[in-house]
Amino acid sequence: MDYSISTEDRRRLERLAEIGHDEFRPAGLRADRAAAPLPADDPFFERMLALGFGRTAWRPQGATADDATRAPNKAGSAVAGVLLAEEGAYWDRGIGVAMCGPGLGESPVLGMGTPEQKERFLSPFLAPARPVWGAFAMSEPGAGSDVAAIRTRAVRDGGHWILNGAKAWSGNAHRALWTVVWATVDPALGRGGHRAFVVERGTPGFEGHRIEKKMGLRAYESVSFFLNDCRVPAENLLGGESYYQSRAGFKGAMNTFNAGRPAIGGMAVGIGRAALDESVRFARDAGLWGRQRVRDRIERSRRRLKSAMLLALKAAWMADRKIPNAVEASMAKAAAPVAALEACAFGMELLGMTGGAGEHLIEKLHRDVKALDIVEGTGQIQRIVMARGLVKLPN
Repeated sequence: MDYSISTEDRRRLERLAEIGHDEFRPAGLRADRAAAPLPADDPFFERMLALGFGRTAWRPQGATADDATRAPNKAGSAVAGVLLAEEGAYWDRGIGVAMCGPGLGESPVLGMGTPEQKERFLSPFLAPARPVWGAFAMSEPGAGSDVAAIRTRAVRDGGHWILNGAKAWSGNAHRALWTVVWATVDPALGRGGHRAFVVERGTPGFEGHRIEKKMGLRAYESVSFFLNDCRVPAENLLGGESYYQSRAGFKGAMNTFNAGRPAIGGMAVGIGRAALDESVRFARDAGLWGRQRVRDRIERSRRRLKSAMLLALKAAWMADRKIPNAVEASMAKAAAPVAALEACAFGMELLGMTGGAGEHLIEKLHRDVKALDIVEGTGQIQRIVMARGLVKLPN
């Protein structure tokens, strides 16, 4: 397996390290200390837009995929995507999610949308004059890791679909131009009933948006909202009528997750690497570097993070070659947050009372990293996926 990346992606990685140091970490610390997401009109987003962030990977017909408008955090391959995700999270994972752009909603629009839908929903992100956002909403109060259990209903009514239900933990949904909302046309169909709808901001019945308080990753909005007789035009059903008849909604959702889970693994490794670097710095400054136990724990964390990163890269390498990677993606997603949490926990142990005061970067990283074991399927769910793969059961 070859994990090398293009010269262009390597330049992106180097540039991201510079921007992360100068912009991501200071903005992330500022949001964390304020215990609130960065406002949509924060000057940070204007600066990021000027640097090329906030753009889509989609291109109109005839345009090149690698032109100058591609965002600095948009990789040319899944392997490069994992490396960029790891570097961005090293500086601040919450800022990476808060970043303007189509967000997680981009993947299902790209993967399932008709050409007309791609142009309609993604063209505002080609060269935006101001920061704009897209969003993705799958989780519900009663359906988190088990996405097959979603209960938001979609009922056809002439030229519209009527959506009713509740969604939770949708990143940036309060400020987004549109949100990709997953619903079921019939709960009795199980996974076969899943469909994806693009619900635009201001649609009647798209209401009750509430920004949740969080332990970590405070830089971005985690939003809960309701759909009360929300009338969505039929043309907003991703993939259109042929997609509705195909019953491929759950597969589309899983494709989104299987593409994203290696990057989530990379993000966890990035947080763990940041905690490890800070631990080394503190140990040296505090005169603890001479202790064998300290050096042993640091080396063990480094090895576990390296192993987790290799799992994520393998899953991404498979994705680049269109090789089914559900088990490998779950391995990366299950292993990396545990390794990163160990690195952060050791950092807190090393800090002692300094960590308890709540002012050190490691303390923030310790709060941030727990979410990586939860988002896009908990570690427990990943282990179920792996176990079913081991005994050749379908997932």
